[in-house]
Amino acid sequence: MAHNNNTLLHLFAGGCSGTVGAIVTCPLEVLKTRLQSSGLALRPVFQVQLGTLNGTGVIRPGSGTVTPPGLLQVLRSILEKEGPRSLFRGLGPNLVGVAPSRAIYFAAYKKSKEMFNGFFVPNSGVVHMSSAGCAVIRHNSLFLLPVSAFVTNSLMNPVWMVKTRMQLERKVRGEKKTNALQCARYVYKTEGMRGFYRGLTASYAGISETMICFLIYETLKKRLNEARFTSPNSETEKGASDFLGLMMAAAFAKGCASCIAYPHEVIRTRLREEGSKYQYFFQTARLVAVEEGYAAFYRGLIPQLIRQIPNTAIVLSTYELIVHLMGDSSQ
Repeated sequence: MAHNNNTLLHLFAGGCSGTVGAIVTCPLEVLKTRLQSSGLALRPVFQVQLGTLNGTGVIRPGSGTVTPPGLLQVLRSILEKEGPRSLFRGLGPNLVGVAPSRAIYFAAYKKSKEMFNGFFVPNSGVVHMSSAGCAVIRHNSLFLLPVSAFVTNSLMNPVWMVKTRMQLERKVRGEKKTNALQCARYVYKTEGMRGFYRGLTASYAGISETMICFLIYETLKKRLNEARFTSPNSETEKGASDFLGLMMAAAFAKGCASCIAYPHEVIRTRLREEGSKYQYFFQTARLVAVEEGYAAFYRGLIPQLIRQIPNTAIVLSTYELIVHLMGDSSQ
């Protein structure tokens, strides 16, 4: 019975934390997606050549050099042409996907960690990485069925596909914007069921980011707990400073993981664009590298870090707080 309650607790805590994080950071996700897309307008870089016959300078375009608009330029363009509500495009499907996926993930992570602790050194780096890459779903409250994170990504990809399409839609003020159901219907009509699974391979590659993040976070969390208990003024109950420490640990872990694994995000967005030339993971990576240079793999990284660092800090600390307040007997 206690195990059942603990599973429900982690499901509830994960769902709440994911919902809070998604709402707060939605505008940053829209900006990130716009910056990642190939439809982003590029402006030419002009060079000034001095020393002409009449002594004046000649302004000429640089040799094929283009530079993407910055974060503030994209933000200003959205606010002026589309209105503030466009910064929350895709929030509906995002909430539909985030709440259950976070709920399942945290419950799965907890159960996976318990299982791997029996095979490896308890709470070691191998345990944390293995748990982050594996999902464990409770079936009929009696049987644990291990399934990989690949299954979670496969099930949720249609939701993320619709969200990305909605975020990439550019319509000026006054134009009727497509809702989630209309977007899903259009994808099915034009691309069939396969259209909902565009970018899935890139999502699989993104599992590495989660594994790196949890490895760093759990290591820092372990160090914080050791420091708390070895302190002469240590208390048995967690205080505000403990949760602040967990927020900082989560922020640092996500920042490192995002920088390492970010290119898959750009590839995934390109694969989900409507009517694009991007078809497969490695083909997309090659096209981006050849046509735009390797720097293009990090377009949108700044809003991603601004979004993901506080989002992960909010999600993980909210999760830890709910688990603490509701009392997990296995903690």
